Amino acid sequence: MRNTKVLRALAAAAAIALAAAGCAADDSGDSDTIRIGASLPLTGEFSQGGLDTQRGYETWVEMTNEAGGLLGKQVEIVVKDDATQQETAVSNYNNLISQDGVDLLLGSQSSLLNIPASAIAEKNNMLFVCPSCGSPDMFNRGFQYTFFSQQAIATDQAKVFAEWIANLPAEQRPKTAAYPALDDPFAGPVAEGAEEILSAAGIQTVYKDLYPATTKNFDSVVNAMRDAGAEIVVQGSHFEDGVNMIRSMNRANYQPSILYQSSSPTYGAQYLAAVGPQNAEGVFFASSYSPLADTVENPEFVQRFEEKFGQSPPEDAADGFAAGQVLAAAVAAVGSIDDQEALADWLRANSVDTLLGRLSWNEDGSPKGDFLVGQWQDGVSQVVLPTDVATSDQIMRWRGGEI
Repeated sequence: MRNTKVLRALAAAAAIALAAAGCAADDSGDSDTIRIGASLPLTGEFSQGGLDTQRGYETWVEMTNEAGGLLGKQVEIVVKDDATQQETAVSNYNNLISQDGVDLLLGSQSSLLNIPASAIAEKNNMLFVCPSCGSPDMFNRGFQYTFFSQQAIATDQAKVFAEWIANLPAEQRPKTAAYPALDDPFAGPVAEGAEEILSAAGIQTVYKDLYPATTKNFDSVVNAMRDAGAEIVVQGSHFEDGVNMIRSMNRANYQPSILYQSSSPTYGAQYLAAVGPQNAEGVFFASSYSPLADTVENPEFVQRFEEKFGQSPPEDAADGFAAGQVLAAAVAAVGSIDDQEALADWLRANSVDTLLGRLSWNEDGSPKGDFLVGQWQDGVSQVVLPTDVATSDQIMRWRGGEI
């Protein structure tokens, strides 16, 4: 289900982006420095994810420079605040290219912002590696320079989870499901992808709706899901809406057997503090990252992040770091930042080992892999699926009780 008003807004923003003037990066910067530009939502609706992504970028720059930089040059990152506004993101990337003269680009946070932002990069023939751009609308435009540095697009984000539910023994499998989702180019497709799999397994949809980003109180949504008898809830969410959904569930004394939220639980300590550890217990989510994983640079990243920020890295920070790893791999392989078409061609033809695991891409820049499935257990974000990479040997129902 898709809200036509949102689609029109996205189309208009993309048109603005493609029409906006942008000039190729100049050579005015320090020849001993490679400058990388990014626009992030440091304020506004998506500010938590934007701030976490910025921390991931900054940690990657710091560790990269300590290791000798890129092509023997030190790296500098220039970050502008887009305040969760599409028009500002467009303006920021135009300015990063034409005024700041950056050499390379990294993406913004959320598909909502990256859809128009990537059009600026495409207009200027510049590689655009984005850590948070899973909407299928990112990859249906024939762009050549955009690459998503996670494992799968939004329609496949809940795939591993939904297939596991679908294959449970009949006596354990829920019979009814609800799919509330934020009216957003990323969150909506997550719920749609899960519903397709679960419906095919005979799980009846008893509630389905898109809610606007302005929604703060979910009491009416929760009452409708409870009254419809939904045994499993799959919510396409960002952060605040996921937190507020749980608060409304508490007020209504509604406890579905299984609760899946697409993004909210990945905010780590912020999520635990917002909903309370007892309400996070057993919540499922798609996970691009685990701090416990023995992947490229992950132990060093976790240690550095904890030293710098006093907490374990949340997923958005790790996704930002991984985007830097992808960009660096392409630059190192090509041996130059001057031919951005060669950088894009190299990524299409190769895989990159990152702290998220090995990533590879289709011709359209969408990734080829699958997400991990995470679950909060005893205040720790665990990987529970696939079982061969799980960090916990049990899978729980919401608020306790093993499945």
